[in-house]
Amino acid sequence: MANYSEAHICQCLSRLATARRNSTVTINGDRRKTGMQFVDGVLSLAHGLLQLGIKPGDVVSVSALNSDLYLEWMLAITYVGGIVAPLNYRWSLEEAKSAMEVARPVLLVTDSNPGYWHSKFQIDSIPYLRWHVIMDSVKANSNETIFATELHKKPTGKSVTLDYLWAPERAAIICFTSGTTGRPKGATLSHSALVMQSLAKIAIVRYDEDDVYLHTAPLCHIGGISSAMTMLMAGGCHVIIPKFDATLASDAIMKHRVTSLITVPTMMADLISVNRKKQASEKFESVKRILNGGGGLSVELISDATKIFPKATLLSAYGMTEACSSITFTTLYDPTKENHFNQPSNVKKSTTLSDQGGICVGKAAPHVELRVITEESFSTGRILMRGPHAMLHYWGQSPLVHEGWLDTGDIGQMDEEGNLWLVGRAKDRIKSGGENVYPEEVESVISQHPGISKIVVVGVPDSRLTEMVIGCVQLNESWRWGDFGINHSPEDKFQFLSSEILRQFCKENNLTGFKIPKKFVLWKNTFPLTTTGKLRRDQVRAEVMSHTQVLSSKL
Repeated sequence: MANYSEAHICQCLSRLATARRNSTVTINGDRRKTGMQFVDGVLSLAHGLLQLGIKPGDVVSVSALNSDLYLEWMLAITYVGGIVAPLNYRWSLEEAKSAMEVARPVLLVTDSNPGYWHSKFQIDSIPYLRWHVIMDSVKANSNETIFATELHKKPTGKSVTLDYLWAPERAAIICFTSGTTGRPKGATLSHSALVMQSLAKIAIVRYDEDDVYLHTAPLCHIGGISSAMTMLMAGGCHVIIPKFDATLASDAIMKHRVTSLITVPTMMADLISVNRKKQASEKFESVKRILNGGGGLSVELISDATKIFPKATLLSAYGMTEACSSITFTTLYDPTKENHFNQPSNVKKSTTLSDQGGICVGKAAPHVELRVITEESFSTGRILMRGPHAMLHYWGQSPLVHEGWLDTGDIGQMDEEGNLWLVGRAKDRIKSGGENVYPEEVESVISQHPGISKIVVVGVPDSRLTEMVIGCVQLNESWRWGDFGINHSPEDKFQFLSSEILRQFCKENNLTGFKIPKKFVLWKNTFPLTTTGKLRRDQVRAEVMSHTQVLSSKL
């Protein structure tokens, strides 16, 4: 018999059907739904899934752009004990098939948007798929396709009721990590993990039912999933755009008086760029809270963000898919406090770097235990985590734990105040002259130079040092590369950078000598990224080594 006191993400539906019964909870273009309408959509779809033949433990994959229908499907699948396996719509068809080989879904749900892998998908190419549903179309285009309107079923009698079910292990979602190499892995997340993550965000970010939340992150990523679940639990209003676009997002913020959203650094930079020329009266004063993830914000981005969002508390989170999103939180800026910019006591005023190296990512969420395993006399080590937020395992694999702790794969240290300082990824570590160099630490220093737009640090084989530290740089528009000794005329409108200038800048910012790049490469093309926006550092390294990338020069 099921224990209904256990966490289930569909428990949020009770509040939406009562406290938010007649209030708008989703805005998707011209389509608005009240709490009761949204709940009815979930329940009727759940009945249809049962009649179709979905059983507890069945995996259902979804590939679609963000919409209110996507939210309904995620809840309906888990309501009947299914496990949702979101697939990235930006993948190639082969990548999607590779992920489905891991998850082995019995049903694939897609939307009708053209131009993505699911628009050219054929069900017979995946042998274990039994059904394919198009969530937003009513016209058949093949005999193998079922349409969502056929699945939205009502109970057949007044006495018929339906209560939510659980999959084995209380699994709710298989969320694929993009990784930086190899095939995607499916982090299996429980109902409890998603609920605990939501409660932590409600407590720390302070979401509530008065929030109007703009979906900027895709619902196939853990950031988008966990924030959506948080807002469903808080009972706020969801403003949904198909995918992030800075102009579209800006218009939605103004039109719907958005109060909260999440960003990654590239999103924040795009929002700032689009809105830099707006008048003060057009600033986004409705926004009260912004949670940043996917990498730290530079000092310049924080400063610019406070001008665009003058009344918003700006927070940052460090997390990962395997942790069901956020592990630690820190407040970067709070307009309600006298000291607006929040910094730990051992942070330099000019940067978020500590004297020992590393970036402060804040304190652990209430449900998270952190531990740093150090070697010998070093203060830094591998970051381990433990708690109900951790994934059950990668789908189809055994748990990767160390005495009950999950290894994050990151290197860092803890200070006396309980702040976690992130140094870098263990797999990205450069061994140079017998010393450990973490690229993220070096990048954090160099990125502060006003002439640098982007910096990627890699290690390449070297007969003397084992690995040589190389800095790949992109310059801001008004800057040019030139030898340090070249004389430029006073009329020259450009400012100039060189290897020597950057190395001296590193020294002035107390970067240890062996960490300073021995060479710099001017990188003119965009840096390679995964489909989830993560840097392909391995590819940068390979291109530097092979010289196949078109580089302007070695510096």
